[in-house]
Amino acid sequence: MPKTIYFTRHAQATHNVDPVFESASQRRDAPLTDIGREQAAALHQDTKDSGVQREAELLVASPLRRPVQTMLIGYPDLVQRLQRPNIILLPELQEITNLPCDTGLERHELEGDPELAGLDFSVLDQSVERHGVSWTSKKGFFDAVNVEKRAVWVKKWLRARPEEVIVVVAHGDILWIMTGDHGEAHWANAEVRAYTFVSEDDELAAMKPIGTVAKEGADEPTSSEK
Repeated sequence: MPKTIYFTRHAQATHNVDPVFESASQRRDAPLTDIGREQAAALHQDTKDSGVQREAELLVASPLRRPVQTMLIGYPDLVQRLQRPNIILLPELQEITNLPCDTGLERHELEGDPELAGLDFSVLDQSVERHGVSWTSKKGFFDAVNVEKRAVWVKKWLRARPEEVIVVVAHGDILWIMTGDHGEAHWANAEVRAYTFVSEDDELAAMKPIGTVAKEGADEPTSSEK
């Protein structure tokens, strides 16, 4: 059975909204807006009876707050069904730029957020062991100049997982790089697209689209497009 990856861009966050971008981009780890929370709730309604929430065996998200909030609001049935250790907050999925809005909070800060209670942030500590730098440093492996390398790392990690159906919640720019959809429009907020791998062993872990599953928001610009 071919592996299916349901990639999801987070719902609208404070840095996506044009009038407030200049100030919002300086707020570390930008959270969802009220509209973003509504988009995530709509995502739940549109996917609760689909394979996304009923069949997925693994849920992976960037540890920044907006993807995690989108995951909790948009995929609550899946979160409840999988629980630990099948929910992984993967630092390699973080967004590209070194702006404060794209820089994650420290583990103790995330664990102190009541909305995120019960999630396992221990994987964040593996960044130094894996790549020689902290995931919040935006240096080395996490520097924007190395995003292509990081995208391939994530795809190979997903391909090597034993699960056949995986949901991933991340960011517009990193998803654009990972999926290779350079001829397509950028991802809308709270948009879900299904992909599979071209082969089981190519060096770039190339992917091909299956189709769009849901789309709740507009094509809000990413931080790199501002």
